[in-house]
Amino acid sequence: MIRPARPDDVHAIAGLIRELAVYEKLEDRVTLDEADLRSHLFGERRYCEVLIAQDPASDTVAGFALFFHNYSTFLGKPGIYLEDLFVRPEFRGRGFGKALLVSLARLAIERGCGRVDWAVLDWNTPSIEFYERLGAQRMDEWTTYRLTGGALKELAAADGM
Repeated sequence: MIRPARPDDVHAIAGLIRELAVYEKLEDRVTLDEADLRSHLFGERRYCEVLIAQDPASDTVAGFALFFHNYSTFLGKPGIYLEDLFVRPEFRGRGFGKALLVSLARLAIERGCGRVDWAVLDWNTPSIEFYERLGAQRMDEWTTYRLTGGALKELAAADGM
């Protein structure tokens, strides 16, 4: 079963994020604060949304998809950026990942979005193959950039003109 996250899911979502970080070998980068996550998901200004995959047999949270809206100037339409998709190992191969993406695709269509975008680590062959089986296309002509930490602060403090 796929459903929108509720405020009482925040602790479980934070746990899933930490599990994803371990899977991606990036657990040392997680500085997540659950109070901030709650505010960003359910506060006055919602920065992101989450779909929860819940195992109907055990009522256990099996996985999640965290996403937010972006905008395509070329399409002239909003889009959805899928920040994280994760299914716990014991629930993999049972359709939860596909169900999360189907629900996200339906949500994108309902909201008039022109596309859904996401990134995947180069070494994550199982996920890459899964996404390609669903019809996703690799965007090799694009390179991802990021400003964070000191570089972000330094640029923000620079003279703009």
